Amino acid sequence: MNKKKKPHLLIVGGSGFIGYHLAIQAKKKEWKVTSISIHNPSQYRYIKGVNYLKVDIKNLQKLKKKLYGTFTYVVNLGGYVNHSISKNIEKKMKKTHFIGLVNLTKIFLKKKIIKFIQIGSCAEYGTAHAPQNESLQCLPNSPYALAKLAATRFSLMLYISKKFPITILRFFQVYGPKQDQNRALPQIIKNCLNNKKFSVSEGNQIRDFCYVDDVVKAIFLALKSRNSDGEIINIGYGKPTKIKDLIKKISRIIKGGKPQFGKIKYRKDENMKVYPNIKKAFIKLKWKPKINLDRGIKIVINSLR
Repeated sequence: MNKKKKPHLLIVGGSGFIGYHLAIQAKKKEWKVTSISIHNPSQYRYIKGVNYLKVDIKNLQKLKKKLYGTFTYVVNLGGYVNHSISKNIEKKMKKTHFIGLVNLTKIFLKKKIIKFIQIGSCAEYGTAHAPQNESLQCLPNSPYALAKLAATRFSLMLYISKKFPITILRFFQVYGPKQDQNRALPQIIKNCLNNKKFSVSEGNQIRDFCYVDDVVKAIFLALKSRNSDGEIINIGYGKPTKIKDLIKKISRIIKGGKPQFGKIKYRKDENMKVYPNIKKAFIKLKWKPKINLDRGIKIVINSLR
């Protein structure tokens, strides 16, 4: 009797934070996993059994040579993240997020894949009012947001014109163990663990934080759901928190840290309230986040001790 063939998952940006956690869960399912990134994985994110390919998705010819095999699913987590505004940043964003996606879809329109997941961002909503839902008009206010929104619109066009099986998952703040140390949450935790003074804004921004395991669960549900083809779906915890309260919570749990509120200015045109309506995720994917902020923060703190 022939064994059922295991799915082959391609993770674009598989050496990154979310890609690492996605690959871990896919290997637990005994799936074949291939990762493509411009860098090899760091030692603390290396996973035995994952096929790591080093390639820039902006280079179509090199990408074609690397992706000669067959794949069941593709998750595109690739792209450079920077919320600053400059001509150089704008060009880099357009190339990594939009041109990269165009190149990937040129290849996978010719291959028989079951699902392509395009990872979007809450930044696409820009200055739109919270709670942000998928039907809102996006008002992007940075090159990163604009590039992500262009990729989303291109994805929808492919579904409409070619019935390409693509879903856009629009992530809000994702956190968890093994996140890059230059991100805000690990920095805050590290400063508190070392009982340091550190500069922060007034902290009146309201944000939503979703634990990485819940995010990965949403990705797997979307991979298996034909009901989500051609849809934009918010993925977040759905219960916002004020940044000042979050910093105080971390300091209180650790019993350390001296946050200096008001020492950093808010970004120009910063949206002070960014948190999602996640009803569509439940309707389309039957997904709900399970790990609350208190529990998730404690897990991250313990991973950084």
